[in-house]
Amino acid sequence: MVAESNSTPRSAGAETAPGDLPGSVAALVRLALVLVDRTGRIAQWSRAAEELFGHRADAATDRPASGLLPALESRVLGRCAVRRRCDAFDTLAELTAAGRPWAGRLTVRDREEHQRDVLWWAYPVPGPSGGLLALAADARPLRTTGPRLALGERLLPFSAAPAARGGFHALTAALVPAVGGLPGPLARLLPAAHRSPLLEAVASGGLPALRLDAATVLPVLPSDAQTGTAHAAAGLGRRYPTAQQRAARPGPLPVQREAAPQDQHAQHTQHERRDQPERRELLDPRAQHEQREPVQRPATVGARPAGTPSFPPRAAGREVPPPTGGGATIEQQAAVEPSADGLPPRRTGPTPSGTVPAPAGAECPASGRLGPFLTNGQAGEQLALLNEVGGKVGTTLDLGFTAHELCQVLVPRVADFACVDLVDGLISDSELPVARPDDDTMLRRVALVFNEAGGAWDHVLSEGSLVSMPRRTPPGMALQLNQPVLVPVISDDVAVDYAIALGGAQLAPVVSGRSMLVVPLSARGTVLGILKLLRLPDRTPFDESDAATLKELAVRAALSLDNARLHRAEARVATTLQRSMIPTRPPQIPGVQIAHRYLPGDPKAEVGGDWFDAIQLPGSRVALVVGDVMGHGIHSAAAMGRFRTAMQTLAALDLPPGQLLRHLDNLAHKLGDDHLATCLYAVYDPINRTCELASAGHVPPVLVHPDGTGELLEIPAGAPIGVGGVPFVAKTIDVSDGSMLVLCTDGLVEVRGGDIGAGLAALCGNLIDPQQSPEQACDEVLRRLHSDDRKDDVALLVARFDGVAPSEVATWDLTVDHREVRRARSLVREQLSAWHLEALSDTTELLVSELVTNAVRVARDTVQLQLIRVDKLLVEVSDDNHNLPSLEPAEQLGETGRGLTLVTKLAERWGTARKAVGKVVWFELLLPHA
Repeated sequence: MVAESNSTPRSAGAETAPGDLPGSVAALVRLALVLVDRTGRIAQWSRAAEELFGHRADAATDRPASGLLPALESRVLGRCAVRRRCDAFDTLAELTAAGRPWAGRLTVRDREEHQRDVLWWAYPVPGPSGGLLALAADARPLRTTGPRLALGERLLPFSAAPAARGGFHALTAALVPAVGGLPGPLARLLPAAHRSPLLEAVASGGLPALRLDAATVLPVLPSDAQTGTAHAAAGLGRRYPTAQQRAARPGPLPVQREAAPQDQHAQHTQHERRDQPERRELLDPRAQHEQREPVQRPATVGARPAGTPSFPPRAAGREVPPPTGGGATIEQQAAVEPSADGLPPRRTGPTPSGTVPAPAGAECPASGRLGPFLTNGQAGEQLALLNEVGGKVGTTLDLGFTAHELCQVLVPRVADFACVDLVDGLISDSELPVARPDDDTMLRRVALVFNEAGGAWDHVLSEGSLVSMPRRTPPGMALQLNQPVLVPVISDDVAVDYAIALGGAQLAPVVSGRSMLVVPLSARGTVLGILKLLRLPDRTPFDESDAATLKELAVRAALSLDNARLHRAEARVATTLQRSMIPTRPPQIPGVQIAHRYLPGDPKAEVGGDWFDAIQLPGSRVALVVGDVMGHGIHSAAAMGRFRTAMQTLAALDLPPGQLLRHLDNLAHKLGDDHLATCLYAVYDPINRTCELASAGHVPPVLVHPDGTGELLEIPAGAPIGVGGVPFVAKTIDVSDGSMLVLCTDGLVEVRGGDIGAGLAALCGNLIDPQQSPEQACDEVLRRLHSDDRKDDVALLVARFDGVAPSEVATWDLTVDHREVRRARSLVREQLSAWHLEALSDTTELLVSELVTNAVRVARDTVQLQLIRVDKLLVEVSDDNHNLPSLEPAEQLGETGRGLTLVTKLAERWGTARKAVGKVVWFELLLPHA
């Protein structure tokens, strides 16, 4: 059963573009779009992606997709739950690596480190452009309230009835065939610059859909992306006359009568007895034209014209000037302009004689600020509210939770609706913005609480939404002027503008008659955002006394929010540094499959003293590393980061394992670090099918043969890194295709009070099936050996050796003679023809010619050329000169210096590396599509 929502259907005569209708029923979903190019960088980051994941488009675009959205995949292994660290876009790339789309659920961490349950539709992009198209939707509201539906030819929006809500826990992402082409709204969602290949990817892969149950699948259409955004808010406040328009309007100012004593007494009584219904005042623009400037003294509540400030009551027999600390109506604020020199705002319109202008946020004496508390008889209630805020707001250092606490204190006690919108730059950037908020400042809704008994609030912007408020709107005024803005009652004439700010012009009947108060949230000289409050028509509208109280409340709450912001910024720095120390995705290296797991001993920490690595070396070789810094805590993690960086640097020199550990030990002494570390370093050659290993006091590895038997490799143990004076001896073994090498730290096999040999014996047993993938092997090892009571870090790395077939490798030794350049081109042409890669012949011959020419020029005795065909074409040119070439600008008319420039322009990737003797220069080319 469905019930109609607060959305405007298309008019009966509205035309429907071809392809707009996917069928009789479709689900309207806010879709985030992310486009990753072939190099792994973000090419498109939609506005919905900003709202869903928190990262702004300018920060996400053109940065590597890997590492942007961490994901933790929970797996139940035996009696314990193991969190597998992964990356969202790396995982999507792996799931679509075979060229087929994928749809499903993947939980990620957004910019605020909050877990988000996300539904994904991932499409590999065909053609030379390549890349990945990812569509995403927040699963939480879909599974809680159900999707909005579009029924019929006019796409009338519907949503689930309240009785049916909460029954969508089985909802998941799916794909349906694109019968009749792509719907128009979905096609328009795709970026125009890449629309052609993306249309092909979605059309061939299937339309995104939601599977409600085993028998119900609904195609998905993107919901209106303009609702509640800066485009919608751009029209707010256009009915409010400017100061110049009011000054230019002819006609004398109307004279308002003095308030009679009986009127004063009635007004005073009305403020004391707020439980009695009060006559609401309409903020009518027509009345604003007639009452252009506030008069010196207010009239009674019943006689006050619309649009004038609601001043606090006067004591009998004397006049009380209008307060300046509580707030201002929209009429007052429309005539206030900020000073360019940072001084208090000044009034730009003419001021009537005898009237003292008072902007809403101007400072006033203490007696003026306390006036409402001493005259309206509500001091006890207001002080109780402030005391409750002090006790219930800021109980944690979580920014979102603190904002929720503030809203929960105010609803329904003070208002029927409360929301906190914070400046998005304060959340996303590590530094405070220098400029003051302006019309382009983006606000992010971080908290939203409303009184469910007061009516339907489905029309408001949800948490995480982005919106910009121009200064001519009440929220924009409060933000930019850092002063409260009070709208006692929203009239029918201006309800449309406020409705647009809340979600759509069709909501005007819902907004009309409500009372609004917007209070800035500022702390330590910085405007953090705004607190917006609404009251329904059946309650007393906000007045100046409320504005004064809530301004004081907002000051206290802003300090708690700022403390949470500072704590979150420090935590983000620590988390970023920790995550940078551990790889999140195994490298894709020909001839070997790699999987790894890392479980910190402290569940509150991201990383400890253990580390692992897989480093690609020349000749399709790979270096496998596992290490363990002795000790725990942040100092061990810092030492681990230094050791891992040094290991990567030394591995780039292509040193033998024994020499590499010797250099690492010497470096540890030079750094003056008191930490000791164990380490195991192995180099696998997929062409020769050998593995050379060296250990520095580390747990020995286990080699699982293709028949399933495990062997504990006997390697000279050596001494831990940092001891010094002990040799590191390497051992070379032959490995068969299909075997697995298991490397781990002692946290996996060592049991407190037990012998490490028992854990190693279990690891050598029939624990791993060679037919399993490395990922499955990691899960099986952790399920059998790991338990929750272990307090030590665990690092596990499993490598499956597949080797490279001899038919896929071609190697030639060349003499140091310039005539060998022609021979090298001929050898390359013949080999590529044998591999049916004639399409790469011209480019490969040109680049090989340049590299062989350089090698012959500097080599002393030997030059070697090697071609390897795996998932790409790898070309290596080696010589016995250890000096690495550098890319330098060539002269315009020069005859030399362009070799590496050509390699840079034409190759997919290229690089240089030192070898034990000499160096190697390599480049890669993508294989042509079949």
